[in-house]
Amino acid sequence: MKIKYTTMIVRDMDESVSFYRDVMGFKVDSRHNPNPEIAITLLKGEGDAMVELIKDPQHDIGIYSVGMDVEDIENTVEELKSKGANITMDPVPITVGKLAFLEDPNGVRIALIQHL
Repeated sequence: MKIKYTTMIVRDMDESVSFYRDVMGFKVDSRHNPNPEIAITLLKGEGDAMVELIKDPQHDIGIYSVGMDVEDIENTVEELKSKGANITMDPVPITVGKLAFLEDPNGVRIALIQHL
């Protein structure tokens, strides 16, 4: 597994994108609007890891999760379960592949994603 992104829920997408782009030096990689209430912007800095900003009124503002790429999500989830991991969402299909969630002992959400 490798860390792919950190997801943050934001209050104002334009203000947040401006901060990460103009102040921090990230470049906008892509923007998505899965529905009228939700906006997603992915920003790329140095290296492979990205910042994912999500404006979604259903979630509290702040760090939402750490995302990790996996090769085979089904096997990874089964292996983590066998080691006692707290899987909070089994793999589900998403537009770019499959997604699952687990929590660390501190309640930090970890997103596992297998890209197509």
